[in-house]
Formats: sequence, structure tokens, C-alpha cells
Amino acid sequence: MTGRLAIVGIGPGSPEQVTPEARAAVENAEAVFGYGPYLDRLDIPAERKNPSDNREELSRAESALTRAAAGQNIAMVSGGDPGVFAMAAAICEAVEHGPTQWREIDIETVPGVTAMLAVAARAGAPLGHDFCAISLSDNLKPWEVVERRLAAAASAGFVIALYNPISRARPWQLGRAFELIATILPASTPVIFGRAAGRSDERIETVRLDKAEAGMADMATCVIIGSPETRIVERPGRTPLVYTPRFFPEAAR
Repeated sequence: MTGRLAIVGIGPGSPEQVTPEARAAVENAEAVFGYGPYLDRLDIPAERKNPSDNREELSRAESALTRAAAGQNIAMVSGGDPGVFAMAAAICEAVEHGPTQWREIDIETVPGVTAMLAVAARAGAPLGHDFCAISLSDNLKPWEVVERRLAAAASAGFVIALYNPISRARPWQLGRAFELIATILPASTPVIFGRAAGRSDERIETVRLDKAEAGMADMATCVIIGSPETRIVERPGRTPLVYTPRFFPEAAR
């Protein structure tokens, strides 16, 4: 009998941001796979947890699919949303290249709150108009591709959400990204550093593009770079609101 695999997004870290659907999928699973720190967030028995390292996505996917193909009800968890730079793509890749029986598994993706949405909600509405998301990791694609996409997105006027901005193994990419974008966008463009949105160690900081530095981020940070239209609304005694208007100045209202 073929089993079931739920690919579950558990949000950016706050228990309040885990949807009821995601919580139910995890609670009903016989075994739960995922990156160790993500599994640590879950209130389930240790014997049901199957942790692995962050760089073992494909082997993690294969292990979960093998268990599901044997008839078990399996959950695979991802931080944020599983379809945004996360495990849903790894599962699909494994199914495409794996045994025929994996294609017969009942696979469901359960969405979650992804980092850029959590950070945007804290800042105001920086994603109020057209936007895109780009991963700065060059582990799975050449850095030249990253630079072309950054330049194209900035030139086209997209707000840009940067995932995987910096790590000990990749210390220079974010600084290079700022340098490149600074040749295209105004120095006054707002840049939001959103670290651990919704968690106890949350830090949300907004600076101008010409004041943005790579050292202001780590791997727990999602960086949102505004467009030329993105604005900061100052509020005495309160955190400013950062938003991108729904219309262009040239557009008829």
C-alpha cells in the first residue's frame, strides 16, 4: 500500500505563525523529517523526529519518500513555506529521478508563512507592488546568474527579497549585491534587514541603501530592498512604516 507524504511549512519560527493545517499534518504523521533546528520547534515525541543537516536536502527527500512508499504517513517540514527555496522542490526532484513507485505516493504541499512575508508584515507593506525573491546562495547556481538576476530585477523596478544572504561559507555575496544594486537604484532606497521575524530574538532594521552593510545580516535574516517608489512614513514615537505604493505616479488613479 502506498503511503502519504506531506511537505509542511512551519513558518519563520513563531508558533503563532504555524497554520492549523500544518500543525495537523505534523501531528498526524508517523515520522517527521527535516533540518534539525526546525524539528526542535515541534512539540512531538523525539522518536518520531528524523533530523538531518541543512545541506542534505536530496538525501532527506529520498529517505522520506522511501518511508512513504512503504505505506507510512510521513511529514517533511521546512521553515517558512516549503515551496520557497525549500523542501518541496527537493521532493519533486527526487520523484522525477527516483523509482517509479515514488510517483504513486500521495504527496501534498502544506503552505506556510515565508520569511519575506513575515518581515514585510513587521515593516509595513514593502511588497505592496511588484516584487521578486532571489537567493544569494551560489551553491546550486553560478554567481554570474545571481548578478544578472539582481541587475534585471533592480532595473525593472521590482522590490527584491533576498534569501540566504550570507553565511560563514559565503561571506562576500551580500556586500557584492549591495554594490551592484547601488549602481542602479537611488542611495535613498530603503533596505529592510529582518532577522528571526516573529521569534524572541527578532530584529527589524531599516536603513538607506548607501548605509546598508553585509555585516547587518546573517543566515537568519531576510533582506528586502525597496524599489525607487518605496517610501518610509515617519511616525513620532512609533516605528516608521515602509511601503511600496500600489500605483506608479504616472498611472491614472
